[in-house]
Amino acid sequence: MTHLNSLDVELAQELGDFTEDDLDVVFTPKECRTLQPSLPEEGVELDPHVRDCVQTYTREWLIVNRKNQGSSEICGFKKTGSRKDFHKTLQKQTFESETLECSEPKTQAGPRHLNVLCDVSGKGPITACDFDLRSLQPDPRLENLLQQVSAEDFEKQNEEARRTNRQAELFALYPSVDEEDAVEIRPVPECPKEHLGNRILVKLLTLKFEIEIEPLFASIALYDVKERKKISENFHCDLNSDQFKGFLRAHTPSVATSSQARSAVFSVTYPSSDIYLVVKIEKVLQQGEIGDCAEPYMVIKESDGGKSKEKIEKLKLQAESFCQRLGKYRMPFAWAPISLANFFSVSTLDREVTDVESMVGKGSVGERRTLSQSRRLSERTLSLEENGLGSNFKAITVNSFFKQEGDRLSDEDLFKFLADYKRSSSLQRRVKSIPGLLKLEISVAPETINSCLTPEMLPVRPFPENRGRPHKEILEFPTREVYVPHTVYRNLLYVYPQRLNFANKLTSARNITIKIQFMCGEDASNAMPVIFGKSNGPEFLQEVYTAITYHNKSPDFYEEVKIKLPAKLTVNHHLLFTFYHISCQQKQGNSVESLLGFTWLPILLNERLQTGSYCLPVALEKLPPNYSMHSAEKVPSQNPPIKWAEGHKGVFNIEVQAVSSVHTQDNHLEKFFTLCHSLESQVSFPIRVLDQKISESALEHELRLSIICLNSSRLEPLVLFLHLVLDKLFQLFVQPMVIAGQTANFSQLAFESVAVTANSLHNSKGLGKDQHGRNCLLASYVHYVFRLPEPQRDVPKSGGPATLPDPRYHTYGRTSAAAVSSKLLQARVMSSSNPDLAGTHCTADEEVKNIMSSKHFHEELALQMVVSTGVVKETVFKYSWFFFELLVKSMAQYVHNMDKRDNFRRTRFSDRFKDDITTIVNVVTSEIAALLVKPQKETEQAEKINISLAFFLYDLLSLMDRGFVFNLIKHYCNQLSAKLNNLPTLISMRLEFLRILCSHEHYLNLNLFFMNADTAPASPCPSISSQNSSSCSSFQDQKIASMFDLTPEYRQQHFLTGLLFTELAAALDAEGEGISKVQRKAVSAIHSLLSSHDLDPRCVKPEVKVKVAALYLPLVGIILDALPQLYDFTAADARSGKNRANGSDEEQEGASGINQNVALAIAGNHFNLKTSGTMLSSLPYKQYNMLNADTTRNLMICFLWIMKNADQSLLKKWIADLPSMQLNRILDLLFICVSCFEYKGKQTSDKVSTQVLQKSRDVKARLEEALLRGEGARGEMMRRCRAPGNDRFPGLNENLRWRKEQTHWRQANEKLDKTKAELDQEALISGNLATEANLIILDMQENIIQASSALDCKDSLLGGVLRVLVNSLSCDQSTTYLTHCFATLRALIAKFGDLLFEEEVEQCADLCQRVLHHCSSSMDVTRSQACATLYLLMRFSFGATSNFARVKMQVTMSLASLVGKSQDFNEEYLRRSLRTILAYAEEDTAMQTTPFPMQVEELLCNLNSILYDTVKMREFQEDPEMLMDLMYRIAKSYQTSPDLRLTWLQNMAEKHTKRKCYTEAAMCLVHAAALVAEYLSMLEDHSYLPVGSVSFQNISSNVLEESAVSDDTLSPDEDGVCSGRYFTESGLVGLLEQAAELFSTGGLYETVNEVYKLVIPILEAHRDFRKLTSTHEKLQKAFDSIISKGQKRMFGTYFRVGFYGSKFGDLDEQEFVYKEPAITKLPEISHRLEGFYGQCFGAEFVEVIKDSAPVDKTKLDPNKAYIQITFVEPYFDEYEMKDRLTYFEKNFNLRRFMYTTPFTLEGRPRGELHEQYRRNTVLTTMHAFPYIKTRISVIQKEEFVLTPIEVAIEEMKKKTLQLAVAINQEPPDAKMLQMVLQGSVGATVNQGPLEVAQVFLAEIPADPKLYRHHNKLRLCFKEFIMRCGEAVEKNKRLITADQREYQQELKKNYNKLRENLRPMIERKIPELYKPIFRVESQKRDSFHRSSFRKCETQLSQGS
Repeated sequence: MTHLNSLDVELAQELGDFTEDDLDVVFTPKECRTLQPSLPEEGVELDPHVRDCVQTYTREWLIVNRKNQGSSEICGFKKTGSRKDFHKTLQKQTFESETLECSEPKTQAGPRHLNVLCDVSGKGPITACDFDLRSLQPDPRLENLLQQVSAEDFEKQNEEARRTNRQAELFALYPSVDEEDAVEIRPVPECPKEHLGNRILVKLLTLKFEIEIEPLFASIALYDVKERKKISENFHCDLNSDQFKGFLRAHTPSVATSSQARSAVFSVTYPSSDIYLVVKIEKVLQQGEIGDCAEPYMVIKESDGGKSKEKIEKLKLQAESFCQRLGKYRMPFAWAPISLANFFSVSTLDREVTDVESMVGKGSVGERRTLSQSRRLSERTLSLEENGLGSNFKAITVNSFFKQEGDRLSDEDLFKFLADYKRSSSLQRRVKSIPGLLKLEISVAPETINSCLTPEMLPVRPFPENRGRPHKEILEFPTREVYVPHTVYRNLLYVYPQRLNFANKLTSARNITIKIQFMCGEDASNAMPVIFGKSNGPEFLQEVYTAITYHNKSPDFYEEVKIKLPAKLTVNHHLLFTFYHISCQQKQGNSVESLLGFTWLPILLNERLQTGSYCLPVALEKLPPNYSMHSAEKVPSQNPPIKWAEGHKGVFNIEVQAVSSVHTQDNHLEKFFTLCHSLESQVSFPIRVLDQKISESALEHELRLSIICLNSSRLEPLVLFLHLVLDKLFQLFVQPMVIAGQTANFSQLAFESVAVTANSLHNSKGLGKDQHGRNCLLASYVHYVFRLPEPQRDVPKSGGPATLPDPRYHTYGRTSAAAVSSKLLQARVMSSSNPDLAGTHCTADEEVKNIMSSKHFHEELALQMVVSTGVVKETVFKYSWFFFELLVKSMAQYVHNMDKRDNFRRTRFSDRFKDDITTIVNVVTSEIAALLVKPQKETEQAEKINISLAFFLYDLLSLMDRGFVFNLIKHYCNQLSAKLNNLPTLISMRLEFLRILCSHEHYLNLNLFFMNADTAPASPCPSISSQNSSSCSSFQDQKIASMFDLTPEYRQQHFLTGLLFTELAAALDAEGEGISKVQRKAVSAIHSLLSSHDLDPRCVKPEVKVKVAALYLPLVGIILDALPQLYDFTAADARSGKNRANGSDEEQEGASGINQNVALAIAGNHFNLKTSGTMLSSLPYKQYNMLNADTTRNLMICFLWIMKNADQSLLKKWIADLPSMQLNRILDLLFICVSCFEYKGKQTSDKVSTQVLQKSRDVKARLEEALLRGEGARGEMMRRCRAPGNDRFPGLNENLRWRKEQTHWRQANEKLDKTKAELDQEALISGNLATEANLIILDMQENIIQASSALDCKDSLLGGVLRVLVNSLSCDQSTTYLTHCFATLRALIAKFGDLLFEEEVEQCADLCQRVLHHCSSSMDVTRSQACATLYLLMRFSFGATSNFARVKMQVTMSLASLVGKSQDFNEEYLRRSLRTILAYAEEDTAMQTTPFPMQVEELLCNLNSILYDTVKMREFQEDPEMLMDLMYRIAKSYQTSPDLRLTWLQNMAEKHTKRKCYTEAAMCLVHAAALVAEYLSMLEDHSYLPVGSVSFQNISSNVLEESAVSDDTLSPDEDGVCSGRYFTESGLVGLLEQAAELFSTGGLYETVNEVYKLVIPILEAHRDFRKLTSTHEKLQKAFDSIISKGQKRMFGTYFRVGFYGSKFGDLDEQEFVYKEPAITKLPEISHRLEGFYGQCFGAEFVEVIKDSAPVDKTKLDPNKAYIQITFVEPYFDEYEMKDRLTYFEKNFNLRRFMYTTPFTLEGRPRGELHEQYRRNTVLTTMHAFPYIKTRISVIQKEEFVLTPIEVAIEEMKKKTLQLAVAINQEPPDAKMLQMVLQGSVGATVNQGPLEVAQVFLAEIPADPKLYRHHNKLRLCFKEFIMRCGEAVEKNKRLITADQREYQQELKKNYNKLRENLRPMIERKIPELYKPIFRVESQKRDSFHRSSFRKCETQLSQGS
């Protein structure tokens, strides 16, 4: 530090100098829900256990905070709210793509007209300039475009312009780091708090019956039918009117406000559809059965008036008298169940368990993320049906109640009723119902409820002063365990009397009630007021009476008595039950109550709370004194003896339950706590624990036992008292005990117990863990609760002198350092596990003194971790995070308590402790290594341990000497490397480890970031002078270069960063399975680090950022080395089309065919001229592991950040010294960056693109890339950078975007969920990111240009720079960027013009196209910039004549290809741009003397005429055929300009692909290839090249039209002609491969073979074996497809379409054959054409002619347009059929089609058989299908008429053929066969074979001309009947049993048919069989035979 210069020292301090101490110990008060914390009653001496509990629940949290954490972690935006408003500071960037979207819809609105159709078929090119350019207004020009400025000044101006208005923090624009990787985020555990389940608020509004005569009392509670459990306490509610309340005034001494509540908050932890809210209604006791008392309610109605009114009055008076006399007794009356099933919505119940898991124990701390989340949970679980009120409550009305049955009142009965009710929603008939009305409201309880009371009646905040009725929180009794530690004092007892059996008692026990009291002694005055009151009465009562069932000797009770237990319980406390008979009738002198007996239940048994079920005997007389000391069942015999009912048998059933955070209700815990307290405080031995007595001597043994047994206690109580248990164990840990004069050491035992507890908590299913696998309960314990155990304040047992610690430190254990150091050895021996091995002997007194000075917790803990063995050791390291956090927290407290003077970190902790820490770190590291070698599950464990170790060292950096910690880190790294051989795992482990350490708030200082080489040269004592002396300059250069590399010096100086970079480099270089995940982690670590610096307020100053960037310079070297592995976004764009947000797996498949074989990567979007490398087989081959898109993007943003923030002059020096190969690598990197940060537009949901989009994407664009076999510098560059082979793909396919693969659907859906504002904000930020990233790239390019203009390598560099610029122009860019980009371009043109036009021909072509594209922009700014640039381009190229010719050609071609795309292209703007360029030419004074302005005008005129074509094309946008005709004609018009013709053919190919006409698209490319072949064969004569278009005949006979017009029309060497990239051998191969690809997609596999026949010789000549491999693979695939798909392939369907009517203009009377997709039906095409022309002319003017008869023009309406559509089939002559054998051959190269029209001579289409004629029409088209269009005009038409008998012959041939096919089908198809048979021999076939025979064969025709036909038909029938016979036989073999009858029927019909036909078939026409000349008989025979055979084969073929 001493050597730093002043500036650096300042910077270092500013960054948060190493502060004294980073950790701060703070006490934060506990949040308390209630106004006052819940505490025991005052003035009572508490038991130690209760005292401890209360202290644990009320003391403050002790939290160790990091002082500086805020500055780096919550930096500027990263996780806090300030990011919310950040977007408001951004400028909106305008993108043309978005302005277009807004304006698009308007253009579509008006109706379309087809007025241009007429000129369409005018032959010849369209050159007419449809209006003069000069008539337009030019755009404003850039003023100083034509001024002469030196290149340097121009560059300076540009740079200044770029520097203004830039975004300071790049990462603020970049989406924050993926949470999944962010291991460094240590979740803050949730604060322990009271558990609340799903809370619902129930309000009772009204309770009314048909008559109102008396007060009624409601109580509600929740029941779970499935679990058969009451799940909440009772809520009592009084809805009576004041009048009825008055009836009871005598019995209500006072009314507490808390008892007036009418709404209750219930809590449900485990929601289910089986939960019911049960309302029970009681009334005041009166004479009579329940049924009698309820009778009036069922029969009388208040509304009846008259008599009923009197009855009601009478009943009211009666009720009043009962109330006065028996007002304090109740009787059951009615009840009603309310199902909450649809409240706890069923949809969530499927997930019930998981939800619950996360709410209860599990979520207790970490996962239930504070109350608010559990609220969210509850809102999900509690779905409320809206009831139109718009609020979230549900009003429920109950209209009838079930009458209570006196003998069925128990809970058992209630559950039976509910189960019935659930099944049928009404009870059995015999349960009577009472009409009434209960209204209540149920809603989700809001977060805060004003004036609410806890179950203990404590007010909950907020509790306003002027409050109305309070709400009551009702305590839940969860159905299963809830694992949430106690945090509030709660001590309640619930008593449930259940059943009394006095059946055999003879006395008058009939109306029985029980008085229940809680006594603290035996005197009547000892009844304590601790029973909670019910509604409308006092808050606490001393006694309570149960409800009475009239005349029942063994009643059931359903009462719940809730008691607030006193904090200190003694043996005298007991429950007293007194039984009375109540006389309902008033008799003279009788009291109301007659005593029946007593029983009691002591509260404590063996000093432990008694809970559970009991069956108590009842004493019939007064109880003897001291009865309460014994239990009622075991009272010792008394004198006089007690008189018991039923002879001391149990007759009274009762259940007692406690809900207490003081009484553990678990034997093991009880014993442990009792023994611990006996050590702490003065007790007299023997002490009693449960049912055993323990003497002082046995105490140690028993305590050890109890510690061991702790782990056998149930999980629930252990969790409930977890904080206290751990506190006690830690107390034992450091507190040496003296028991009976002996030292007892419990450290090891306590430690083991803690370890086992940690293990059981981690392994319990029900408990939650956070993302690092830490148990939430333990995490929150360490974070909030744990504090150093306090030393004992009491005088030790042995009476030895104990030094009392200084009172200031009561909260912590503190001992004098001297005592510790002097006794080090001894203490060590003491604390080791065997206390008997004492060290040096010393006097007993001294020994006691030493022992009593307690040990330091952290030292003891570290020691125990080191010496632990076996299972304990395993557990400790498995859950090391817990012990590490304990260590850190105890160390922090220790340091906090230390005197500040002892504050040198080196001396804070003892050497022994440091050794222990070193040992621990080593052991943990080797544990990690050992686990990693094991199977998967263990690896996850290892990852968790690894992370906890990292956090531990992270914390130690804040507490211990940093050099010591760095050494530990080094050990860790070395040890892992030594033990692991699996590279990915190793790197992954070390990465996560380092990532956590690097997130330290003093990371920059820890890395000495201020010691960068540029300020501190390598000499050990730097002096400023030596730095500036010139002698070092070459040394400086060398140093500058080394600053960008990871050198050993760097690693020494910047320790952590060095380690991180080493890991990154290793990860990028590694191979193997799963490596891409590791690479992602590595990049993500660096990315998150940089982003935290970028957003760190301490790093705002630019000079600090420069320093920080300097620290990261070696990253640049690493990224450049990884260049070949980066994901190629250019390729991704091509595949996915522009709107794709990011590549996905399916895209890979969609594109793979092209990728691997056509070229290494296809790049491209709309006009694609970007390239991404291509391969040569001669390159050295290394298999790289490709990074996926996300990883690459993160790496790129890091690169850009360094480039943005590093010292620019340093960068320039560095660039100047780089060899050109490295510079080219940088340019390649920038190229990828451009595509990587392309603006993706607003992610609106409708843009989620589909598979289709990517399949048909830019055929041409992909092609172009595919082809470039690396001409010029660009190819050179990409070749250097990429290795050969398909290695671009393994990485991509490895699982592109690997962790999003499951979430494709999610990404799409997430977009739908965002609001418009969010989308806008995202678009704003991403727009700024795209702009900023591109500007950084532009700055870099300027640096390269400036640095390299001094060097000689500018030519190759210029190409690279241009490539990047052109790529950026082809992306969607903001106007801001475009302005700067065009400025840079103009500077380039001015500076390197000649070079540009001479060397970079291709780049220049690309440039023309891009600039021209921007000339058609709708943004004025962009347009004016583009025009200026284009004009300069022309002007500078004018210098050399040849160049201008070439530029003209390039511009013309660019425009042609632009026009062909016509998606987002606006000719109006482009025209205006042309006009602007013209204006420049006219205003350019310097050029006026030259022919330049003339030539410009000529060029512009040409361009304008091309634009004219565009307008035409726009008109036909909707009519694809017309559009193709037009494009076809445009292409034809360029027959003499091959470049342009090629461009148009490609435009057509692309259009076809979009419409999925793959075959036509392929044909376009074949024509293009033929064109290229023609010109190549003119240039050079290579035998392996095709000889012009002739060689293509096998692919299609149409190709001949491409043969060159003649050599003299065009000589290929004329400048600017055929210079395009396609006119090369690789261009030809590319076109053909692309065509093959498309043929394959279109299913024409045979053609694929023909295409490759032309490609293979060229590849062989080039010895390109890699390509040959893939070509043959594709051929194999094609042939496989032919075999497998065969007949199943679908080729086109053809229709003849004729247009009639003058409306069609030139189309009138034209006929075309249309090729439609396979299986198109006539109605489909008819609908399409009718629809389209209907839109053009109006639907009423278009008519489709339904028949195919010739059209008579004279009969048509002249004002209408007629379309005739006929289905046609390919037609072949007999001789053609010999060659066309396969299904494919019959569907390829088709020129003739036929359709048939039936007619009769009378003019009807159909008639009787003998009058039915048929006309066959054969059409011949101009070209053969498939062609480059889908419709071809008809050039010839022939007609044949068939006479009726000929028609019959055709029909019979057809039928016979059908039969033959059905018979010979393999496998046989019975259904098909039966169908054909049925049609042939079926009895009812109309005009069937029999009828045909009867018409034509019945007699020999009179006309001899018909003899031959007659004979032919007869032979047809002969064959037909034979085939029928075969078919019947075949069918017999195929049928199943159930078809026997059917077969017989068929056979019968067949026989009948054969018999009927026989005479006709056998009758020959004798004239035909007369021998014409005589021959020897045997010869004649053979002759006949053979000729017949021949005839047969012909028959079958011809048919």
